[in-house]
Amino acid sequence: MSAAPDPALRDPAWPARIGWFILGIVLLWPLIVASEFDPVSLFDSRSLKITGRFLASFFPPDFSADFMAIVMEATWITIATATAGLALGWIVSVPLTLLASARLSQSAVGRPMHGLAVLARQLVRWLLVFLRSVPELVWALLFVRVVGLGPTAGVLAIALTYAGMLGKVYAEVLESVDASVTDSLLRNGSPRIGAFLYGALPQCAPELASYTVFRWECAVRSSVIMGFVGAGGLGQQLDMSMKMLAGSEVATVLLMFVLLVAAADRVSAWVRRGLESD
Repeated sequence: MSAAPDPALRDPAWPARIGWFILGIVLLWPLIVASEFDPVSLFDSRSLKITGRFLASFFPPDFSADFMAIVMEATWITIATATAGLALGWIVSVPLTLLASARLSQSAVGRPMHGLAVLARQLVRWLLVFLRSVPELVWALLFVRVVGLGPTAGVLAIALTYAGMLGKVYAEVLESVDASVTDSLLRNGSPRIGAFLYGALPQCAPELASYTVFRWECAVRSSVIMGFVGAGGLGQQLDMSMKMLAGSEVATVLLMFVLLVAAADRVSAWVRRGLESD
């Protein structure tokens, strides 16, 4: 006969874990039903046949000189769109951050603020909520109608959405810094920008820079997606190749996309290590 399990080795929390797991399933099931998620359809014989035929067309990928020249140009447009959009969003987000942060206002040191100043801060916060609430893909669709097809729509779309994201996170980072330095500067008559430059920024510069680099990595992915709505770059080339049922071209673009994201991830990690070492 096998020895009885040692009571000391039993996990006393397992009934609670099982209960939370069952509760999670109960809560998620209505959402799965509402989304009409049907994984069984993926294994239907007709679906498997179409999928197999589509994947077979990927090989071998198209590495011809003419098509690779097109892909490299599209890759450069993707990188340029992401970088320009993030830079423009950063320019917009910095002043909005300074206005939205309560840490850098006179109210942080107990001084009363005028009603217009309080209203302005709240309006800026609502603006940041609005900018980040609209996905960059939706902005791209709108700007394609305004400025036409091309990377300009993608740059503007990334700039608006990321201005809201950067502004929100920057403001939260500033709220988390040690208040003693900024409060001392404000009490001695320093303006908001002075309290930011000499009080808050030295404390949180690595964190702000790290998050900005992370958003650039995300912007690279976003610029590819927005290409499907005519914003140029790898996404637009991928859309064209798929519409022409050119599986070999699709495979090449996907490989380039994977390499691009991997390179962006390496650059991001390198910059973060540099910031941490400083």
